[in-house]
Amino acid sequence: MMDITTFWAAVYIVMLAAFTGYVVISRVPVILHTPLMSGSNFIHGIVLVGAMVALGLATTTLEQIIGFVAVILGAANVTGGYVITERILQMFDRSGRKPGKGA
Repeated sequence: MMDITTFWAAVYIVMLAAFTGYVVISRVPVILHTPLMSGSNFIHGIVLVGAMVALGLATTTLEQIIGFVAVILGAANVTGGYVITERILQMFDRSGRKPGKGA
């Protein structure tokens, strides 16, 4: 079990990370969103691999449930990110192809 100091340190770190992420993303110019989305999809892929490793090392039922949920959410995040990136790139496609119509 974690003591109260460790708990508040963890809460502080999460709040600081959320605020920093919000400030950084809000200052990104619109023209850079697509390349940054591709980069974040790569990072989310690494997170998914980490979740799978954690699930593989889980020993208790609670750890296995949390690991399974992490893998499902990570996979959904990666998939959704690539779908959104593809839709954004289709907006800038000048060839006139419809989405999903071969190469």
